[in-house]
Amino acid sequence: MRIAKVIGNVTLNRSMSEVVPGSFLIVRTFNRGSLLGDNEGNDETLVMYDCLGAGVGNMVGLVEGREATAPFWPTKVPYDAYNACILDTVNFRPVLEGDK
Repeated sequence: MRIAKVIGNVTLNRSMSEVVPGSFLIVRTFNRGSLLGDNEGNDETLVMYDCLGAGVGNMVGLVEGREATAPFWPTKVPYDAYNACILDTVNFRPVLEGDK
């Protein structure tokens, strides 16, 4: 699971019959620096399927690849990223070599 921030949404004018009703959101993934508040995050943006109701500005936990299609099994869906949860807060403190 990766942590990301919702930065926009996608509007479809046509879709394949395999697309399950829901919304598609544009998310920017976090890196260590952005979790610490030092930078904006990765330059990587993804389109994520969402059925939980996340909105712009929300932090989400997303899964990718085969795990992103698992909630729809046995139906085959064309999704690469799936919103697994909406996060209220994230407390991140990197573990240093001296910490155990």
